[in-house]
Amino acid sequence: MKEAGSFGSPPFSFLGLGSLAVILVRMAGTIWLVGMMGAGKSAVGEALAAKLGIPFLDTDAEIEHGAGLSIPKIFEAEGEAGFRARERGVIAGLAGKRAVISLGGGAIAQPGQAEALAAGGTVVYLRATVETLVTRIGQDDYETASLVIDTDGREIEALAAELAKQLKDAA
Repeated sequence: MKEAGSFGSPPFSFLGLGSLAVILVRMAGTIWLVGMMGAGKSAVGEALAAKLGIPFLDTDAEIEHGAGLSIPKIFEAEGEAGFRARERGVIAGLAGKRAVISLGGGAIAQPGQAEALAAGGTVVYLRATVETLVTRIGQDDYETASLVIDTDGREIEALAAELAKQLKDAA
């Protein structure tokens, strides 16, 4: 795993920009950071907010705080629909705030969310290769999985059929 703060070359090198760039970003109001888990939204967000002298917020942390529950517990109790409703509410409540805000990996993929974010600030997509994401996130948590299914280039029905067969064979 890379050490903290070592994101290397672009797109993270913007943190070293001069004062003109800082002024332009400050004028943007809300800065929404989107990207996959492990892309650096929290680490870059905290560093950028410190450099700009504005708050850093994480929508997942805000959701947990408001619910008094962890994200997994919210999913368990309310399902994805309940979680997404909470997420939309938090995002709507933060829109227009002069802050750097990190969104959960799936937030921008929700219907209408990309347009709403763009209308309420500057959306920054932190993109990382699959190899980088795996390095940052690691695979240790997945090594205890009972089954592993490779999904690259495969149809959903074929995946479901293979998984159903493997579960049946394992029973």
